[in-house]
Amino acid sequence: MNKRQIKFIHGDESTLEEIKTLWQALNDHHFRHSINFKQDYSSITFEKRKAYLTKKAALGELRVDQAIDKATGLTIGYVVSSIDSEKTGEIDSIFVDEDYRGKGIGDALIKKALKWMDQKGAGAKIVEVANGNEHAFAFYAKYGFLPRRTVLKQVRN
Repeated sequence: MNKRQIKFIHGDESTLEEIKTLWQALNDHHFRHSINFKQDYSSITFEKRKAYLTKKAALGELRVDQAIDKATGLTIGYVVSSIDSEKTGEIDSIFVDEDYRGKGIGDALIKKALKWMDQKGAGAKIVEVANGNEHAFAFYAKYGFLPRRTVLKQVRN
């Protein structure tokens, strides 16, 4: 599969429903890899996440980029990015279907999100990486994202 067989489209919060299946796969990934916070991933639903992102959009701007396999018409990757009222850009969520990884799709998606943030005048840009997903640091480092701090959350037994 090469990039010519992938179509990239973008939208706003009104297109979030189109990434539901992939978002659920990402949430499952985080659940499987989380050591201490499995309950967070088992309790969050796409509807809750969509409501959160829709609220974020109302307070700033939100963009949804999708990668679509031209042969099947299926969305095989996405990135949700936002800019808040203080002009901080954030990669809120990014995921590429496992069968399509290593083909430059994630690279293309994040570049589209970062270009949009630049065009909109975002100053700082951030991304949160879930505990257990530290292998993603190398991917983000290619775009200048480096660990700044670690936030610890108390786990109650």
